[in-house]
Order: sequence, then C-alpha cells, then structure tokens
Amino acid sequence: MQQIPGLYIAPSDLGGRGVFTAHDIDAGSMIEIAPVLVIPPAQVKIIHETVLHDYYFRWGNDLESCAIALGFGSLYNHSFAPNMTFEMDFGNNTLDFYAYRKIAAGEELTFNYNGDLEDKTPLWFTK
Repeated sequence: MQQIPGLYIAPSDLGGRGVFTAHDIDAGSMIEIAPVLVIPPAQVKIIHETVLHDYYFRWGNDLESCAIALGFGSLYNHSFAPNMTFEMDFGNNTLDFYAYRKIAAGEELTFNYNGDLEDKTPLWFTK
C-alpha cells in the first residue's frame, strides 16, 4: 500500500466518517494505491447481505466480481462534485486514487461512486 502522508479519518458532514487531508494536494497527484481483496462472482450475492455491501467496488473486466479496498480505499465518501478519481488496476489488484483538482488541507477526499466524474445517476443509498 502506498499513500501520501497526512491522511486521516474524521466525522464527515456527508455521513458517518470520511477521509481528510492535513496537507494541500496538487491536481494529478497520487493519493493512495490501495490493495484490494477480490471477491469472486459466485460470492458476490453473499456480500449484499452483509455490512460490506456499502463498501465494495464492482471488479474485473466484466465487473462480475467485486473487491474490498484496503487502506482508506473503501472509506472515501461519495460526491457528484468529487476532488478525486480512481483507476482499477486488475493486474496488480489495486485501486489507484488521484487528485482530480487541487485539494486544500482539511478538505474531505471524495470520488463519484458511479465511477465517472460526469455520471449523476442516483445511487442505491439515495433511491
């Protein structure tokens, strides 16, 4: 796992807790390379009946598997105006998070749970 220094968990106005930065982060900077635990397609149905349902990423070239990100990866909150993006690295089983724009010290780190910066499709927890 690789991550920049100064990341911390604190209560979030977006709900529950979130990940924040103690330092300014420049646009394009790597924030975290989070290893993932891959859950095979045959076990995906099971995860929907657990607390992990709200923390997984659809995974694999066909998105039939899912993954739980370690590090801070599964703790970043959602925003339709995010300050981060992420890339799925299937070869290394990592989620790689990058600053989409400059992020100020004290700001919460967020990404669009739909996986696309422009996708405003309602999410499962807002329907």
